[in-house]
Amino acid sequence: MSVAPGVPLLDLKAQYAQLKPELDAALARVVESQYFILGEEVDALERELGEYLGVPHAIGCASGSDAILLALMALDLGRGDEVLCPTYTFFATAGYVVRAGAKPVFADIDPVTYNLDPVSAREAAGRAAKLKALLPVHLYGQCADLAALEALAASRGVPLIEDAAQAIGSRDAKGRSAGAVGALGCFSFFPTKNLGGFGDGGLVTTADAGLAEKLRVLRVHGSKPKYYHHVVGVNSRLDALQAAVLRVKLKYLEAWHAARARNAAAYDRRFKAAGARSSAEPLEGGGFPLRFPHAPAAPARHIYNQYVIRVPAERRDALRASLTERRIGTEIYYPVPLHLQQCFAGLGYKEGRFPQAERAARETLALPIYPELSAAQIEQVATAIVEFLK
Repeated sequence: MSVAPGVPLLDLKAQYAQLKPELDAALARVVESQYFILGEEVDALERELGEYLGVPHAIGCASGSDAILLALMALDLGRGDEVLCPTYTFFATAGYVVRAGAKPVFADIDPVTYNLDPVSAREAAGRAAKLKALLPVHLYGQCADLAALEALAASRGVPLIEDAAQAIGSRDAKGRSAGAVGALGCFSFFPTKNLGGFGDGGLVTTADAGLAEKLRVLRVHGSKPKYYHHVVGVNSRLDALQAAVLRVKLKYLEAWHAARARNAAAYDRRFKAAGARSSAEPLEGGGFPLRFPHAPAAPARHIYNQYVIRVPAERRDALRASLTERRIGTEIYYPVPLHLQQCFAGLGYKEGRFPQAERAARETLALPIYPELSAAQIEQVATAIVEFLK
């Protein structure tokens, strides 16, 4: 009996094969120049990304994590300050709040979008006497409720910092670009992102010229001019090789977004045919035991950095093991919410404090969604899941 070919969670080789001549030429251009840190390539990428995102200032840095740190430093946040963020997200969101010297204040998520829940955020803000910023995350490629969070930030007189690491090109309910709404937006170019480099890279966006200048100084040890330091910064410079790669890929980003959306719609149709519903309806509502991502109505846009399904907690790990046996790649983002991580035990949060985040950690599973997926591969993944859950 023949064995069906596997389906990886992500296949960057397929993307590289399509772009190899352009990427090789871009890398060769940088090598020939022998200018590897910042410089013309980075300047050009910053201009192009600023135009794409609709922001006047885009400042490259060494990683998406550093983008968060630089944003916090630019706002002079540190010891004694509190920053509100979701507990269900990648570690860097809260980890770099601590690295900046501040204290994370956690809030629960909306079970439909997995983003920061404005009601929980309002309650958490009410308990934070030293709140200095809101740091929502646009998780999996879908914008948080920016209108509600803007209103909350305004009511507390604090800035909004957008963690848009997974959301370049996403739009909120008003059609605004992720990372272009708050005081600062933070992006990652980690290779798995919709716009990914050949290593780490990041970006901070802002409409404030003063903050932009401060960020440019902070990323080079706080020096301006060179060797003259008026503030203590960090070494977080985007290198020219990464900028050259990203400039090539940026031209294809909209087509890749569209392909991911088509793949998501194909999964949706297949799961609907089996009786599944969107994440707008809780699992306890009955029916086929699977919830697929709820698609926001236009002008909002989900770019599907991840396609995350939800299944009963008691079946999730067995489903993943079954898919692994069939050589189908999956991932669990994120198995332990931040408020339950050992390094944050001193903050005093207990299990049960944020039930929606804890449920998501037990029930969610990310499937392959990369642009080069074939219809046959999508059918293979969906069939394996439906057969197991039946």
